[in-house]
Amino acid sequence: MEHTRWLDADEQRTWRAFLTANRLVLERVERQLSQESGMPLAYYEILVRLSEAPDHTLRMSTLASTALSSRSRLSHAVARLEEAGWVRRRACPSDRRGAFAELTPEGMAVLENAAPGHVESVRASLFDHLSPEQQVALRDIAETLVGALSQVPRWPLTPDVTDAAEQPR
Repeated sequence: MEHTRWLDADEQRTWRAFLTANRLVLERVERQLSQESGMPLAYYEILVRLSEAPDHTLRMSTLASTALSSRSRLSHAVARLEEAGWVRRRACPSDRRGAFAELTPEGMAVLENAAPGHVESVRASLFDHLSPEQQVALRDIAETLVGALSQVPRWPLTPDVTDAAEQPR
């Protein structure tokens, strides 16, 4: 590369602090979920997304794109959640290639059981260390990055993402 825009000392420090903080927070949250609820963060995120969707159901492709997951990775995760009885997969009546993932009552119970420990872990790993002003700044920075780096809305799901036409009748 002929013209590399190298990071200056402040940018390098910011990048490394961001990278380290991100990894430390996610590692602690992941460990708590694994130890207390027996599931990885990715499975918890799927359950949460389904719990917040209309009828606790999302099209698999929507679930994959909003979760920043490949369709094959998401399909594997949903298969594991199906084996546990927490999610059920249903064919899309209007599109033979499409499928829906639906949170089961057992999945909702597991999520409700896991949520208090997860929230406390997030609070202890992130929010308890930040002032209210820092929390606002962090959210603003994160939303700016998501807006700049993402082609589609990610979280929370907006009405245009959970388009009524995609929902089962």
